[in-house]
Amino acid sequence: MSESAFFLRRMNDHIQYLGKLKATLEDKGDFQGSDHHSCKLGQWLDSDGPAQSSAISGEARRIFDSILEPHEQFHQASQHALDCKKIGDKSGMEEAMTEMFKLSARLVDILMKLDTMSH
Repeated sequence: MSESAFFLRRMNDHIQYLGKLKATLEDKGDFQGSDHHSCKLGQWLDSDGPAQSSAISGEARRIFDSILEPHEQFHQASQHALDCKKIGDKSGMEEAMTEMFKLSARLVDILMKLDTMSH
C-alpha cells in the first residue's frame, strides 16, 4: 500500500468521527466521543504517524508535528460541545461546534498536505 493511503485513511477516520459527533449534537445519535489519544487518528498520531511522515521528508515530519495541537484542541472543543448539549446550553454548544469545525478543517488541510507530499 502506498504511503498516501495512510494519510487519506486517517482523514477518512477523522471525518467519520466528526460525522458521529455532529449526529449526536443534532439529536440523531448517541456517540460520546473520546480523548485525543483514543480515536483512530489519535492512535495513528501516537504510533505509526511520526515514522510514516519522517520517511517522506523532514518537512513532512514538521507538517505532521503541526497536527498534534489542533487535534487535541478539536477533542477539547467537541467534548465541550457535548457537555453543553447535556446541560441544555444551546449557544455554548453552537459556539463549541463552530470551533470544532474550524479545527477539523485544519486537520483535514494538514492531512491533505501530507498526502500531497507522499506522491
